Amino acid sequence: MKRLYITTVATCLAILAFFIVFFRVFHFSGGKEHLTVGFIYDNDESTAYTYNFSLAKDAVEKKYGEKVDILTCSNVLEEDMEEPLRDLASKGCDIIFFNGYSELVMKLAPEYPNTQFCQTSYMDMNGVSVPANYHTFKGEAYQARYISGIVAGMKIQQMIDEGIITPDQALVGFVAANPSSEVISGYTAFILGIRSVVPNAKMEVCYTHTWSSYALEKSAAQTLIGDGCVVVSQHTDTIGPAIACEEETANGTPVYFVSYNQSMSEVAPASALVSSRICWEKYVVPAVDAVMENKKIESKVSGNIHGSDVSAGYADGWVEMDDLNLQNAAPGTQEAVNSAIEKFKRHKGKVDFVFKGDFTGVNPDDASDTYDLRNGYVENENTSYPLFHYIIPDIITVIEG
Repeated sequence: MKRLYITTVATCLAILAFFIVFFRVFHFSGGKEHLTVGFIYDNDESTAYTYNFSLAKDAVEKKYGEKVDILTCSNVLEEDMEEPLRDLASKGCDIIFFNGYSELVMKLAPEYPNTQFCQTSYMDMNGVSVPANYHTFKGEAYQARYISGIVAGMKIQQMIDEGIITPDQALVGFVAANPSSEVISGYTAFILGIRSVVPNAKMEVCYTHTWSSYALEKSAAQTLIGDGCVVVSQHTDTIGPAIACEEETANGTPVYFVSYNQSMSEVAPASALVSSRICWEKYVVPAVDAVMENKKIESKVSGNIHGSDVSAGYADGWVEMDDLNLQNAAPGTQEAVNSAIEKFKRHKGKVDFVFKGDFTGVNPDDASDTYDLRNGYVENENTSYPLFHYIIPDIITVIEG
């Protein structure tokens, strides 16, 4: 019994010693027990983009609980960025995340060296010199756009097979905010995903020239539907396009909808097919981990590291399909989605099969700038910001709303 007592005491002392050493090492390395984390949103959670980004905040709260204080500023326009940014930094935020587009974040970062500034990328970061406490990141959304195109393509093929439309009626609509490379890259990947199933499908794109306007987005979708589009998608922030598709479907003409950032199955149950999204939490949570442990952010994040800029796709879980509506999707769609995801995972770091085909892309701002896609184009190869900015005139037409 005495020997058992001595062994038990020795074991307890060993465990106590381990925790003492761990505690001292943790603090010696500069690790923190508590963080203040800031989030600045360019809109509010009623819009799909900000709602999706806010899920990363929820993930931080779930993991760390009382170990973090979270401060949030919403509806911050680019021209009003300075005051809330300085306010959060002055309140002692250890790390601040911003989902908008503003060069001011990078410019102000050196004034607050004890704060890490993490911004969704808004330009080509390849070769750009940035402050040591400034970081950019973005999920490789074109991968999810391509697969959502496969979902749409299978539905269109089903409509052709069932005689609902003829092959030459395989027309797709896209409500787009602005003619930036981010938007062009996304909708090009979408139509190329569709054409991997329906080779003769074409697309009409209608710009709203704003990220968030219910009226303009719904009107643009109605224009596309009026032109005969049987599937509509969007890169804008409101439910306007989904409502336009749902109303048309309720009137007896089926028009299916593919959303981005947030499922539309509740607002458009008869027309919604699927949604794709960037999983921002795959960057935000490890970035908070890094600051908690006093480590370099990029050492904790799983993805394609470009200096202080990070991107990733399916291989690292940064993008996903959300809420495939099995009531509307064509038979076999889930299996096709799974197969496509595995293909992206196999091509991690160099996806060369999406932007590829017997096409020549043309820069809409400079007709002399063209790109031969027969050998493929690798998106996000050196930067997290999408750079594919070519219109494929053979299959894509830009119209006025």
